[in-house]
Amino acid sequence: MSTSPVLSVKDLNVRFNTENGIVHAVRGVNFDLYPGKTLGIVGESGSGKSVASMAIMGLHPTTADITGSVKYNGTELLGLSDKEMCAYRGKEISMIFQDPLSSLTPVYTIGDQIAEVLKVHNKGMSKQAIKDRSIELMRMVGIPSPADRLRSFPHEFSGGMRQRIMIAMAIANDPRVLIADEPTTALDVTIQAQVLEVMQKAQDETGAATIMITHDLGVVAGMADDILVMYAGKPVEIAKAEDLYKHPSHPYTIGLLGAVPRVDRSEKVSLVPIEGTPPNLINPVTACSFRPRCPIAKSGGQCCQDSNGEPDLQLLEGVGEGHYSSCTISQELVGKTADELYPVPEPPVSKYDGIPREERAPVLEVRNVKKHFPLMKGALIKRRVGTVKAVNGLSFDIREGECFSIVGESGCGKTTTLLEIMEFNKNTDGEILINGTSTKDGKSAGEILELRKNQQMVFQDPTGALDPRFTVYEVLAEPLENQGMNKADIKKRVIELMHIVGLQPDHVNRFPNQFSGGQRQRIGIARALAVNPKLVVLDEPVSALDVSVQAGVINLLEELRANLGLSYLMVAHDLAVIRHASDRVAVMYLGRIVEIGDVDQVFDNPIHPYTRALLSAIPVPDPEVEAKRHRIMLEGDLPTPVNAPKGCGFSSRSSRGTPLRGVASRSRCPVFKLLPEDKKRRCLEEMPELTPVEGEDHGYACYYPEAEAATV
Repeated sequence: MSTSPVLSVKDLNVRFNTENGIVHAVRGVNFDLYPGKTLGIVGESGSGKSVASMAIMGLHPTTADITGSVKYNGTELLGLSDKEMCAYRGKEISMIFQDPLSSLTPVYTIGDQIAEVLKVHNKGMSKQAIKDRSIELMRMVGIPSPADRLRSFPHEFSGGMRQRIMIAMAIANDPRVLIADEPTTALDVTIQAQVLEVMQKAQDETGAATIMITHDLGVVAGMADDILVMYAGKPVEIAKAEDLYKHPSHPYTIGLLGAVPRVDRSEKVSLVPIEGTPPNLINPVTACSFRPRCPIAKSGGQCCQDSNGEPDLQLLEGVGEGHYSSCTISQELVGKTADELYPVPEPPVSKYDGIPREERAPVLEVRNVKKHFPLMKGALIKRRVGTVKAVNGLSFDIREGECFSIVGESGCGKTTTLLEIMEFNKNTDGEILINGTSTKDGKSAGEILELRKNQQMVFQDPTGALDPRFTVYEVLAEPLENQGMNKADIKKRVIELMHIVGLQPDHVNRFPNQFSGGQRQRIGIARALAVNPKLVVLDEPVSALDVSVQAGVINLLEELRANLGLSYLMVAHDLAVIRHASDRVAVMYLGRIVEIGDVDQVFDNPIHPYTRALLSAIPVPDPEVEAKRHRIMLEGDLPTPVNAPKGCGFSSRSSRGTPLRGVASRSRCPVFKLLPEDKKRRCLEEMPELTPVEGEDHGYACYYPEAEAATV
């Protein structure tokens, strides 16, 4: 390895002039990046991660005040004009942006956009050479039929495929520095694993140094050599990856690691919430920026007095080479866990915990529910050309006090299932029973209102789910008014709801935009609880929240479930959250349940090949565990549910009688590829039903779930 850094950042500061004052977004960032190495930068939203990366790329507006030093191979980049930076951007330093859909131009083909990157930095390159290089890049990042897909537009690709195109464009000119800004945030866990593998391959091919910016501590555990933790625009800890996870020494880092649910742990314990919010960087920081949230300072610790100023990074001893922390008592905190520093609530105990599941009454029963959409073609005269089988024969039940979760890739039918349950449609194909009452029975408006009272929903995006024109009081009062409650009782109930979800009652006259993301989600939960439902439907309830805020919301949901006797139906793509919060889980694929049962049995002993692959793709925030884990990589994306095959959907990506040989070559199932021809034909022609595991709350839908084959 080269002894000189390819990128050296010293005392980087970024300030923005706003209507409210000057925001000091990045405050004194320092690091050296060496060839072939990966630096992970982690922290909450607003910590300055992306602002720092954009400053390195020279992508901030000219109104931004950027000081310090950014040297690439000894050449100072700060102060260069935009035209001068163009010689470096895309050729020497490239960036993979967070949202590929908004980063790609929708009116140009993929081939045109890759070609543009090559033309700008290779003036004498011929059209044929550009085309050949574009095909080579697309093949390198795993795009099937690359020559044909050059003519496709961005909207014709899935999210994972668009991110692969972004990676192909970033590595087109063999850059020496690759900056990845949250490259897997919006992706399913299986696609995330594929993208991370492509990034690793790209780094191996080009020898590039990589900066990985993410809030996912599991991703950097498996990718990064060094990790820099940022808080309030400033680095608070930097170390080798294995040292930081083994010996975190700053209270913020310790809290972050304690706030992350672990998919590899079955014990039911409360997560560590980091109460409060980061400081407003319009105001000058004159002391430790973490002090208002620090558990040591809250308990009377005198480690960070105002008179001492803001602490700088200090080298620690005995915890690995190059381990720095900005806490004045970091050396004393080495070896401490989040449970020892932070007040962690005891796991709540529900009145239903001691009652066997079969003895509890069902609050929701779903029986063979289907939701098919016609696929139409034609402008004036429309004709049906296919059927989208979004939900294709779903059956499950939820008992009192139980959290039941549905997992699977985007497009598998999770959200459609929730919408069918919440619609109360008497014409539903199949049957849905709420507290024993079927939605198929003719109901008056009053009876439907009573049913809705027992079943409420918390949405994914708290900002979009709350009317910005309503105060919190009006948001919470609306469902109570719909139930005919008088004004005096409404006022009493609203104050009670604010207490229940841990918000200040005197904040009811504020508007949603005056609250943080976590507080807005608590308001959404309070609104769902307003009419005392028995079942709360949770659609990605914490996916829009930072990990530290997420922990507090998960703890709140568990506490409410125990104290109020609630049942939950939850959909989430974060399987670590599912493992932590759920009692039972169903794994969906192409509109059907392929595995279902007790959450610990399904996660510890997965049987269906798809479940095995799904669980193997989840990153764990521990470099030692990540290094030893074996991932089962699935080829391609989830196939379309249009004209779904009559046999097992996981065995084939074809739906129109493709010859067996062709089908096998494109199957996502790792077991199917190893089966003899007669067994393959059975998988393709017969739909497997759920088979119960004897003596366990566990079932799977697979004819040949051999363990030894499933791990090949």
